[in-house]
Amino acid sequence: MKQENIRNVAIIAHVDHGKTTMVDRLLYTAGVFRENQEVAERVLDSNDQERERGITILSKNISVTYKDTKINVIDTPGHADFGGEVERVLNMADGALLIVDAFEGPMPQTRFVLNKALQLGLRIVVVINKIDRPGARPEEVVDEVFDLMVELDANDEQLDFPVIYASGVNGYARYEADDGNMNMIPLLDTILEKIPAPEVQPDGPVALQICTVDHSSFVGRIGVGRLFSGTMHKNEPVLVVKNDGTRYNTMIKQVFVFEELGKREVEEAYAGDIIAIVGVEDADIGDMVTNREQPIILDPIEVEEPTMAVVFEASSSPLVGREGEIVGARQLKERLFAEAESNISMRITELEDKTGMEVAGRGLLHLSVLMETMRREGFEFQVGNPRVIIKKDENGNKVEPIEEATVDCPSEYAGKCIEVFGTAGGEMTDMYPMGEQTHLVFKIPSRGTMGLRTRILNVTRGEGIMFHHFSEYGPFRGDFGGRKNGSMISMSTGKSVAYALDTLQQRGTLFIGPGEDVYEGMIVGESAREGDMVVNVEKAKNLGNQRSSGADKAIQLTPPVTFTLEEALEYIQDDELVEITPKNIRLRKRLLSAVDRKKANK
Repeated sequence: MKQENIRNVAIIAHVDHGKTTMVDRLLYTAGVFRENQEVAERVLDSNDQERERGITILSKNISVTYKDTKINVIDTPGHADFGGEVERVLNMADGALLIVDAFEGPMPQTRFVLNKALQLGLRIVVVINKIDRPGARPEEVVDEVFDLMVELDANDEQLDFPVIYASGVNGYARYEADDGNMNMIPLLDTILEKIPAPEVQPDGPVALQICTVDHSSFVGRIGVGRLFSGTMHKNEPVLVVKNDGTRYNTMIKQVFVFEELGKREVEEAYAGDIIAIVGVEDADIGDMVTNREQPIILDPIEVEEPTMAVVFEASSSPLVGREGEIVGARQLKERLFAEAESNISMRITELEDKTGMEVAGRGLLHLSVLMETMRREGFEFQVGNPRVIIKKDENGNKVEPIEEATVDCPSEYAGKCIEVFGTAGGEMTDMYPMGEQTHLVFKIPSRGTMGLRTRILNVTRGEGIMFHHFSEYGPFRGDFGGRKNGSMISMSTGKSVAYALDTLQQRGTLFIGPGEDVYEGMIVGESAREGDMVVNVEKAKNLGNQRSSGADKAIQLTPPVTFTLEEALEYIQDDELVEITPKNIRLRKRLLSAVDRKKANK
């Protein structure tokens, strides 16, 4: 039977098309906030990094009640690096709101998340957002979404999708783009009418499949999933069936349902609802929690494999311990294994020689978010050059991850962009004009995407927009050139001096300013030529016995280049490391001594 008083709906979209803002408006319309309550924008982006980057990283569950129906809303990330989150949580939904920007239309990640939703047979409601934006073309975008669905093999029912026109920022949804409605009621009504109620067996045996794992320092792992059948009670004895087929008995200690922005503990939860349970100590994605006498086993949830790996090591910098409180290898290992508990799309293993931990994720952003979280927690550590994970196919040939990359740039720079992709192993698969812009589509090895966004911004004078996401594993494309310019490497430990930097800036680009701590082997700049150059950044001006008071005022230093974490990871070579502390991101050579580096190169 259908559980008519529940709707489970996921919100999916390309990054920055307005998913989280739309959830804000639904919460306001459903009366979750008081009239005079002060609420931050994008209330679900509660993580500091989500707020700073303006993206959703972790999927969130909330619920609103409208016309006596509970609507469970799942806010999902739009970035393909966090696709592991999207794949899992869609298993809890019966339908999805596909939000598309009325100006940009469907983008690469729109295709990625929509494809996942269509494969699971979800009912799609298309929301054309930002219709108040200058240059909005809502009718054309609806046609583009239809074409995309046909391309992704949507069935006839999915192709007959309802369309809502909205402006999340201004808080209105409309059946027609110009019908003048100024509230979100049409969207809520459409969810009730078009998203199917969950099919359940209320009197059947208990069956819950865990789709998300939360972690609490008080109660341990919390399994979140949809109750497909039966009624889950507190203190109920259940059978847990793991993905690998192993089984064991346990007791459910607590049961929670999602209510508004939080969880509420209940004595029992009913089929069709999304619930959280405590009591499955080693809860994993895809685990079945079911009745002992009549177990129900559903298909396992498959999460795509990681495509990129990086090695974390305890910091061996001469400045270690000055800025961070947690510097030991043991604490680093414990923290990373704790991350593996809740971050299912990462693979974390210890190296055989015990010198570090290899962390594999879905892309550079996925890995850098973990590093940024750890440095904010007070960790000091160093990481090596990210490497893509290369596999062998059935015939023993090497295959590597291939990404689909799209670039939107002013038409005059299209040729330069094609040239940049050509040097990074990319092949153009499509190209068409969009007004004054040109839309370019490439297939490129994941290795080639390192540092590519910066190069695209440089050749398009900051006007190019690039996205890329994993497409498939393809034949290994051989080696292609990395960074050509050498590094400027400090020869001693101390503080940098303006007089020395003034001389050095004529020979390349500096990464540090005056008065900064440096050490032997630290990379302080990029040389204008090939080959590394050892430099003295502590050299001061020799004082003569006659010296005018204004002699040093002529020094004018160009501001140094500063790296974000992602840019630093993209920049370094195999023999270099990124040192990460709560206050600084430094680049260094793996071997700090110039003598050791010479021996290693022989």
